[in-house]
Amino acid sequence: MGRAGTRPMPPGAERRRARWAPYAVLAAVLGAAGYVSAVDPNHPGHYPTCPFLAVTGYYCPGCGALRMIHAIGHGHFAEAFGHNPLTFATLPFLAYLWVRWVWAARRGRRVRSRILHPVVITGFTMVILFFWVVRNLSIGRALAP
Repeated sequence: MGRAGTRPMPPGAERRRARWAPYAVLAAVLGAAGYVSAVDPNHPGHYPTCPFLAVTGYYCPGCGALRMIHAIGHGHFAEAFGHNPLTFATLPFLAYLWVRWVWAARRGRRVRSRILHPVVITGFTMVILFFWVVRNLSIGRALAP
């Protein structure tokens, strides 16, 4: 029996859902990226201000990501890198993980990858924290959006 108030899924339904999940995520990401490409975040009033920036006056690791997505959508890759270099550099790894997810889902398996190892995740978290601090120092002005 499923959770309280739900009916059990028919046989194979959960596997079909798992097979199509990566494509649903891709559709959502492309839809959001299309919207950000169409509605310029460089003009004030279209998107909310970063809450961390508004409260502290410091950039968070994600500051500049909307402008980066907008620049990518218009084919301005150097400009996109300048808005948020860490997020820009992370995009190929996210694409790799998505392809691995599709491959695993098509075969009815879970995603298994060394890139998802706890040591790698901890190391990347440390890189994010380092980026966060350095982009707010005078020596890291090139990393600011």
